[in-house]
Amino acid sequence: MGSKYRAQAAAVLLAGTMLAGVAEAQTAPSTPAPAPTPGQAAPAPAPQVTTQGAPQTATPTTVVAQPARTIRSLRVLGSQRIEPDTVLSYTKLRVGEPYTNESVDAAIKDLYASDLIAEAQIEGVESGDLIVRIRENPVINRVVLEGNRRLKSDKILPEIKLAPRQIFTRTAVRADVGRIVELYRRQGRFAAVVEPKQVVLDQNRVDVVFEIAEGPKSKVRQINILGNEQFSDNALRKEMATKQARFFRFFSSATSYDQDRLAYDQQKLRQYYLTEGYADFRVISAVAELTPDKEDFIITYVVEEGPRYKFGDVTVDSGIRDFNGEQLAKSLQIKKGEWFNAKLVEDSVTSLSEAAGLFGYAFADVRPEYQRDEETLTMGLTFNIAESQRTYVERIEITGNTQTQDEVIRREMRIAEGDAYNSFLRKRSQDRINSLGYFQDKFEIEEQPGSTPDRVILTSNVEERSTGELTLSAGFSSLERFILQGSIRQRNFRGKGQDLRLQVNYSSYSKSIEAGFTEPYLFDKNIALGGTVFRRDFSNFNFVGNERNTTYAQVSTGFNIVAGIPLTEYWSLSGRYNLQQDDVSLDESTFFTNGQCDPLRAGRFLCEQLGNRITSLVGASVVYDSLNSRLRPTAGQRLLIGADFAGLGGDVRYVRARVDGIKYFNMGGGFILSTAAQGGYIKALEDSRGPGIDPVRIIDRFYLGEPQFRGFDIRGVGPRVQRIPFTTDEDGNTILVTDRDQIVDDAIGGKGYYLTKAEVEIPLGSGAQELGLRPSVYVMAGALFNVTRPLPTITFTQATDSSGNPLFNVDGSPNLLPATTPIRNSEGAPLFINTFTSNGVPGQRSTTCSTGYADTAGAPCVGTEQNSAAVNTTTPFLERFVGDSIKPRITVGIGVNWNSPFGPLRIDLAKDIISIDGDDPKLLTFNVGAGF
Repeated sequence: MGSKYRAQAAAVLLAGTMLAGVAEAQTAPSTPAPAPTPGQAAPAPAPQVTTQGAPQTATPTTVVAQPARTIRSLRVLGSQRIEPDTVLSYTKLRVGEPYTNESVDAAIKDLYASDLIAEAQIEGVESGDLIVRIRENPVINRVVLEGNRRLKSDKILPEIKLAPRQIFTRTAVRADVGRIVELYRRQGRFAAVVEPKQVVLDQNRVDVVFEIAEGPKSKVRQINILGNEQFSDNALRKEMATKQARFFRFFSSATSYDQDRLAYDQQKLRQYYLTEGYADFRVISAVAELTPDKEDFIITYVVEEGPRYKFGDVTVDSGIRDFNGEQLAKSLQIKKGEWFNAKLVEDSVTSLSEAAGLFGYAFADVRPEYQRDEETLTMGLTFNIAESQRTYVERIEITGNTQTQDEVIRREMRIAEGDAYNSFLRKRSQDRINSLGYFQDKFEIEEQPGSTPDRVILTSNVEERSTGELTLSAGFSSLERFILQGSIRQRNFRGKGQDLRLQVNYSSYSKSIEAGFTEPYLFDKNIALGGTVFRRDFSNFNFVGNERNTTYAQVSTGFNIVAGIPLTEYWSLSGRYNLQQDDVSLDESTFFTNGQCDPLRAGRFLCEQLGNRITSLVGASVVYDSLNSRLRPTAGQRLLIGADFAGLGGDVRYVRARVDGIKYFNMGGGFILSTAAQGGYIKALEDSRGPGIDPVRIIDRFYLGEPQFRGFDIRGVGPRVQRIPFTTDEDGNTILVTDRDQIVDDAIGGKGYYLTKAEVEIPLGSGAQELGLRPSVYVMAGALFNVTRPLPTITFTQATDSSGNPLFNVDGSPNLLPATTPIRNSEGAPLFINTFTSNGVPGQRSTTCSTGYADTAGAPCVGTEQNSAAVNTTTPFLERFVGDSIKPRITVGIGVNWNSPFGPLRIDLAKDIISIDGDDPKLLTFNVGAGF
């Protein structure tokens, strides 16, 4: 508290209830006791009283009731806010009526019970002129919480009763202390202490201060299990949601004591034993004891395992005439002689109910009947399917959709009003509506009884989520430098399921703008049609050390049109047309010499790609999709087979095929396994570019690396050309640079690739799930291959002596000469360097004269001095082609997906297990909105 409170602090509340104005006791005169009546026991002998050590018999006395007196006048003193009549109304005292000491005491108690009076006393009892002197309870000015860090004030204040402008009472304070302590116990802080204090203000007001010592969070120190013989304590603890507090669980919330979780753990123990055959298992007691320091709990379970049972005869008794009980029994997973498993029984009930639903029986009643044989320790089962009527869909009700039109939801339904009920079609409809992404997760189509027993009503209560996206962002990236991004998208435009989008990106190395629109149901037919127009300006790059160097620039302008139609429930066909113009260029000041692309600077493979070309492409894809959700699938599969043909006009001719598939398995317990594979190949339809030049352009090839192939850098897998410079060691010997950062590394893509992945998503607690955290472990394998081996840019010559003999370094390595390229003027004439002296100062100047010098262009050369040719010098380097191999590269890793407020993020820690020379591994990757 502040100094103001310390100066005015009163005594601690709840120190005890003060009773003021206790009436003075009146002693009645003693009278002889009356004689006992017939049949009444004689009075007990009087107790002996010892005086000065001599026993004597005390004289018995009799208390006579005091005669009643009459109230002559009645006044109230000390009331400020409360009217005197209101004060008297809480008592039974009235003028002109008799009163006794007992009635006066009762009046005082009644005043205290009103919660309006802090102190009360009654004067004038002897004379009959009664004066009720009171001090009213103060008014609360404000309620202050101090010391609450783990539980914020906005969580506590709504739970307590005391509030400003209310009457202060000790009873209310005690109740609020209990409420605050209970709030902390719900948070697992059983050592929390709340000390109430009051600060007295003027005008009979007080500030109520709750000083809170929160204490540590109470952990579960130990879990003891008594009576278990078949399973160890550790095995049973693994089944529980509550965990023992250990240093490696410092991030886990499962180590905190929770009474509800204690009951849940008892159920988990029972489920575990029931799945292992122990049908008679029971938890005799579960006790949680708080340690003396109130910091930890010790939980003790006493269990009784009982005998272990096996399944006996399993039969199905069906009251539905369409069902064959023997055939149904054979289809169940339960087999006679196997250990009893309650989970299999539940699954069998579900499968029989779903089977009934497939035949139109929405409300089939399936009940298992157990035949326990304690002698043979077997558990026979009979699944009784009650007789029921075939069910028809009376109507489909859709509620909760304020923006999305009914027809958008109804067209995803695979069952219509009037149809025979089918549980499979109901589930399929539910999955399709979930896949729209317009509604909150866990949407379900529920079944309600119809107007008659053979009718069912399907209700779809949707909760819409935001489908509009507006993004404006700016940032800095090690790859893109300064980044500015803006996009606007509506995935449910006008509530009709249409997709409208516009996106603009700008950075130092890439610029793009594109707009698109998709109509999923053209003319109310199940035909999707969409298109996109775009312009993309991209600068390819490589790294030398920490410096990013731009290689070629690619500017693409064009549009595409996509259409799709369903073939069956799961198969669909889509077609596309794409027309774009690509302009590939190099920075002339960096990579050109004499107005031409210089292979010594750019590399021969880049000089071959320059130019402006038009691509006219038509393609088609067949897709099989049975995923239960397109946003976050947990079951089902998706397969895409696509082919493209470029050559319907334009300058480029090739065919390209691609396959992409993924399958999800729900392993139970929140674990999701996914296996994926993809691959592709591109082949040119003409090969007229000469030897050493791949007919497929570098911008049309496949590339592999981050983010698709985790564990490798961007374009870190596949064919590449490396330029390794020479240097000299301390002895002057010519050697190759070994530092990877000093090697120029250009990925040139491949014509074929494949990539596979197996990934297991690991479930976390509810807190992590609310944050959108989804960790996973995975293994990946893939390769990029098959490109024409480029011709070498240059073979450096070896230095020779005056006689033409080759020169070598001390260690025998060749002494290489730098490469030179003649420099020419704008007309293509070679330039020379003329050395001269002016005013005693030597200088150099360029000229077209091989001897002498001409003052003006075209003038005769004057002089006989021999000029040296003007050349560009290139330091020797070794150029090599690596990475073109079909051999699989393999990585293993762990990643975390996070649905952050800034968008979906993924962090991966992956290690390459198998790689080949030239690959560029990367241990840690961080991607935004990427997936495979």
